[in-house]
Amino acid sequence: MPSRICALFRFSILISFLSGLAGCATTTKVPAPAWAGSNAVVRYALSLQGVPYVWGKDSPQEGFDCSGFVKHVYEKHGVRLPRTVRGMAAELAEVPKDQRRPGDLLFFRTEGRFPSHVGIYVGGESFVHAPSRRSGRVMVSNLRQPYWWQRFLAVRRAWVERSQPVGAVANADFVPRKRGEYR
Repeated sequence: MPSRICALFRFSILISFLSGLAGCATTTKVPAPAWAGSNAVVRYALSLQGVPYVWGKDSPQEGFDCSGFVKHVYEKHGVRLPRTVRGMAAELAEVPKDQRRPGDLLFFRTEGRFPSHVGIYVGGESFVHAPSRRSGRVMVSNLRQPYWWQRFLAVRRAWVERSQPVGAVANADFVPRKRGEYR
């Protein structure tokens, strides 16, 4: 009997290991989670999973690159963003990494010295993004996956919360950020 338990234990470790290797290679659609609450930005971004990656594009009909995806999602919610990753990183209000919230933008250095990739944080250590031609489609990835965690540079916020009474649901409303705010 103990050898059977050891075999099951080893099998479960193998499955966990293989799941970790799959990382961002998953193509399973992730539904808008309960913790996204009323965050319309996150819900809309998650609804675009599966749209093809196409460099230089920014629409569900033609496809998205990473910054085109983020720009499109926020424009649907009345927030105008720069078109490039570097432009977004330079323009938006910085947020401490440990204070990120659903809807915040996560920036990564995947090549060169500057931010070169952006995604939208959905909570639960996950983000939705248009990763690359190799990955092929808008998808959800785990921020703690070693590839992303080692390249994680910064968090920026493209919106500010409206004044809310005590006890109001956080992230319920979004107001476009004004240029220069928080600087």
